[in-house]
Amino acid sequence: MIGWRILMCMIRYNACWLPLLAKHSESRIFEGPLVVPLDCEWIWHCHRLNPVRYKLDCEELYGLVLDNFDVVSTVEGICGRQTEEIWNKLYPDEPYNSDLINLDPEDISKRTTSLAKYTKYDLISAVKRQSPFFYQVSRPYIKDDLFIKEAEARYKGFLYLIKKNKEKGINRFCVPTYDIDLMWHSHQLHPVAYSKDLNEALGKILEHDDTDSDRTKGKKLDVGFSGTTKQWEDTFGTRYWKAGAMYKGNAPSPITSSPFSSSKNCKKVVSSKEQLHDNLLQDRKVVEVFLEFVDVKNLPDGQEGSLFVLFSKSQPDAFFEAKRRLSILSKTKEKQVASFQCEPTGELLFELMSHSSSKLSLRKSPKALGSAAIPMQDYLDPVSKLYIEKWLELVPSSGVMSTKPILLRVAISFTAPIPAPYTFQLAQSRPVSKNTCFFNLPVKPQQAKSWTHATDENGTRIISLQMRDLKNAKNVENLGKEVAGLMESGETRTLAEYMENGWSFMDNLWLLHRPSKSKNDGHIFELTGTKTIKIFSGRKGEYELRYHLKQGNEMDFLTAVEFSIEDPYGKAVALLDLKSNLVSAKEKWMVLPGIILAFLASDIMKKEGYEGIIAKSKDLEVVDTYEEIERNDLNGAELSRDVGITKKVVLSSGGCGSGCGSGCGNAVRSGGCGGCGAGGCGGGCGNMIKSGGCGSGCGSGCGGGCGNMIKSGGCGGGCGGGCGGGCGNIIKSGGCGGGCDGGCGGGCGNIIKSGGCGGGCGGGCGGGCGNIVESGGCGGGCGGGCGGGCGGGCGSMVGSGGCENYDNMKKSSGCGGGCGGGCGGCGGDILDGKCGFSEHLNEEAHNMNEEAVAAA
Repeated sequence: MIGWRILMCMIRYNACWLPLLAKHSESRIFEGPLVVPLDCEWIWHCHRLNPVRYKLDCEELYGLVLDNFDVVSTVEGICGRQTEEIWNKLYPDEPYNSDLINLDPEDISKRTTSLAKYTKYDLISAVKRQSPFFYQVSRPYIKDDLFIKEAEARYKGFLYLIKKNKEKGINRFCVPTYDIDLMWHSHQLHPVAYSKDLNEALGKILEHDDTDSDRTKGKKLDVGFSGTTKQWEDTFGTRYWKAGAMYKGNAPSPITSSPFSSSKNCKKVVSSKEQLHDNLLQDRKVVEVFLEFVDVKNLPDGQEGSLFVLFSKSQPDAFFEAKRRLSILSKTKEKQVASFQCEPTGELLFELMSHSSSKLSLRKSPKALGSAAIPMQDYLDPVSKLYIEKWLELVPSSGVMSTKPILLRVAISFTAPIPAPYTFQLAQSRPVSKNTCFFNLPVKPQQAKSWTHATDENGTRIISLQMRDLKNAKNVENLGKEVAGLMESGETRTLAEYMENGWSFMDNLWLLHRPSKSKNDGHIFELTGTKTIKIFSGRKGEYELRYHLKQGNEMDFLTAVEFSIEDPYGKAVALLDLKSNLVSAKEKWMVLPGIILAFLASDIMKKEGYEGIIAKSKDLEVVDTYEEIERNDLNGAELSRDVGITKKVVLSSGGCGSGCGSGCGNAVRSGGCGGCGAGGCGGGCGNMIKSGGCGSGCGSGCGGGCGNMIKSGGCGGGCGGGCGGGCGNIIKSGGCGGGCDGGCGGGCGNIIKSGGCGGGCGGGCGGGCGNIVESGGCGGGCGGGCGGGCGGGCGSMVGSGGCENYDNMKKSSGCGGGCGGGCGGCGGDILDGKCGFSEHLNEEAHNMNEEAVAAA
């Protein structure tokens, strides 16, 4: 609630709810509890969290403190029909359930001035202060009975500290942890009981100051919290900091400005597809852990140097698999606490280490003194204790002699286990034809299209998806399309089908469609069914950028947000990273819809101009088709992450040099790298991306169509030209061929990652080529040979356009010389097509290649 909505709620609270509550408090209006409207309840909640002011306001306006006795919340599911009937009689012009969306600011202003009784307390500011607190305590483990029981005991301890300070005349600003503060809030929501209890304990009503939110070091809040921590630990001998009870950062920005409102009651539909969750996924839990090493005793005689503890898990999991280091409080006098998440399995392992401070030992490895372990199952399966502080007897390490067992005091707190989020990688099988280099003409083999695999953090395949055409279907947009799912058992099921109004998921359990213009609040898709899910562009809610170290374009992300009565402003339930092809789902029910959603959204957005595409799997399984090569043209889409080149890297005239000065055309669209000598582009090298590779040897051009430079082959070379002995993928395994008969000679490196073109007498791109993206185009060296190609240590194909000009990297271009090649008449910049090679450099390159040939 922001702006006018908060003001409207405040008016309804003062004008309607408080008078109604006063009537019911004096004399029960009807049998049964009052059910407070949700908007009024939130304002009432915030008012009571200033107990002193609330008591004064109630007594001034109504003569008594209005308590919450015989009042229930709307979220408890109790029928509010009787309350609504009384409300409508008392306030015929004010509906019980207010329309907070369509508000008239002028009407609100008039009603504000007409209020007869109202509190002067700034409720708008109070509401804004309490919204961040709600975020801090809105965690599933907060509701655990044992967590609440421990929080209640800690709240009583907190009040005891305040009482002692009062008795000793100590003026200390005591700051609670969030579990204690939650108990404090809950106590204040019962104003009569709170007043009675605090007067008995402290002699007055304890004020609740929530106006200070500056956590800067040295400020009031920070100093108060440090003082409270020390007083607590000195008084009770236990740790004050607790897992699940600490500050979690600023609340994320609101997803929408309008609350969700719907009269539709979503009915649960039992679906065999929904039951796939049980077969696809294993239940997995996660806990938050706070760990502190408090003290150590019985160290070996003569022990010198600094001490610390290494901690790890006996069973590393998806959340915690590292070995970390932590100091000991009694030794450093500095409080250090490790906070991490892990699965509640295995053991926590501790190893006490000693590091000598002498100069002679600075370079020696730390010495292990002893170790111990705590089984997590002893406390969390089932949950029996969320806090442990005890002395552990260490098993001495080899060679360590001590008269008494070394003892390490360890303090650990847990949250109750909660369902762990799920993360999956989507990767598409983008296979390569094994026969590409053996055919002179492109072929269209008839085979199934590739699958998109969803794998978990361990690389285990969960499910595979495939877009299919239905038989006898109308060829109108997506009509006649379906998404098939390949299960682990080998069974194939239809998971989604395109209907006239959108995509139907999982036996009509969900419907993915576009939002209507009249009800659009910034989302681009809706997923409706058992729940209402809206899909927003960018990272929203708890997925906001500040919670992730990884940067990126917000357009690469989609957030699935659930809207309900409990979360009228939305709760983020899944994040789709279309660039990295990751699907993160917070709950199990969202996993399969999330994977299908990511699959379809990527397809839809790609058709509409989005450039991120599903990554190609490293495990190529199916032969690629020519249509798929066409669909992955660089002009309009990016290559996969493995390639790492953005679209339109090479824009216009030149290829990778041109041999005899012919200028082989666009390296992306019309040609590849030219040949040498008299060859030039030979018989039309074709598209460097689509159909052919780099040119050939002494006179043959591309040699029969070497196949796709990205997908299947490399550059031909040598005297015989052509693709030689099957050059392999120029991205994955090699670059330009070499050797006397062509082929991929010289063990060509990956033209993107490790090298460019091979070497040998036949020419091509010489030996030991640089990285064609980062460090060079076609390399040089001894392998330059007779055929020409890129001899002489070429520059970056992206940065300088092929061969480096020693005078000016930007104006050089093309691929260098060799006996018959060089840049000829037009070796211009590969980016702008201008001829920029100086005569001096042409001659120098020619001489260098002659020397290389002689040396070979």
